[in-house]
Amino acid sequence: MKKVRQTVILSNKPSIEKIDEKLSLHPRNKHRGRYDFEQLMLTSPPLGSYVLLNDYNDFSIDFANPKAVKALNCALLKHFYNIAKWDIPAQYLCPPIPGRADYVHHLADLLASEAKLTLSKKIRVLDIGIGANAIYPLIAFREYGWQFVGTDVDPIALKNAQTILDANPGLTSAIELRLQTSSSAIFSGVVKADEHFDLTMCNPPFHASLAEAKEGTQRKWQNLGKAKPATLNFGGQGTELFCDGGEIAFISRMIEESAAIGSQFFWFSSLVSKASNLPEVYKALKANGALQVKTINMAQGQKQSRFVAWTFLTPEQQKHWRKHYW
Repeated sequence: MKKVRQTVILSNKPSIEKIDEKLSLHPRNKHRGRYDFEQLMLTSPPLGSYVLLNDYNDFSIDFANPKAVKALNCALLKHFYNIAKWDIPAQYLCPPIPGRADYVHHLADLLASEAKLTLSKKIRVLDIGIGANAIYPLIAFREYGWQFVGTDVDPIALKNAQTILDANPGLTSAIELRLQTSSSAIFSGVVKADEHFDLTMCNPPFHASLAEAKEGTQRKWQNLGKAKPATLNFGGQGTELFCDGGEIAFISRMIEESAAIGSQFFWFSSLVSKASNLPEVYKALKANGALQVKTINMAQGQKQSRFVAWTFLTPEQQKHWRKHYW
């Protein structure tokens, strides 16, 4: 399927580029094919306890079993990204690695559209809400050598993320963790006045309340043909799954804060799980003076997602950035 590019004018200057990709993972994504469970079990023998034959006589796991999903993640991280030791506390978010890798690769393409820097260790990224799993920095550092600052409001999550970094050689010098002490702030308090970042990435909490999060979990389990779950999700603490106002309120606050520090970042970005939230996101970007906005569509099977990236840098400021930081 060919790419379809559509431009939506916000004002005389800003525009939104909507890029529709074919329904598959990014070409550089290592997880485009079926999982090779035989090879993964060789890499990570504990996975074997959860592998079984499905109705098609193929090796698989029960994706409704949190322990099985975590074992698969451990195997994938070890096999493809040389992360030998990875674990998360019970009831913390266990992320689907193929989809997380897609965000990283599409961000690399965003940078490549500016300069040939996707393999440069000069690239510095701020991960908002790194979580206990630290998944984005792990993938992006191994794939592109990017340097990271990861922030979170949850000290337990950060402690676990630090344990992962300490257990795998080379990570502590590339990934720094910072505690966000204010539950209402995103950049304030964690971004220093004299530092610059080439990218931000964020997977915001998308539910507006605990009740809404439980309803979403129930739908997932019904789709899997399972009974009502005893836990909130396959994994996920409150701050990972919901916040007041949900996804749109979080991203709107992020946009408003980003305008105050726009000269310190080349690209801001955030996942937007609901396409119906895009008009409100665009409205917030226009109101806060974003000069360039891109919406990148992604897909994993039948699940469609996207991220929005924006910058406050003028063409002249972008030219200065390329000269002095790249």
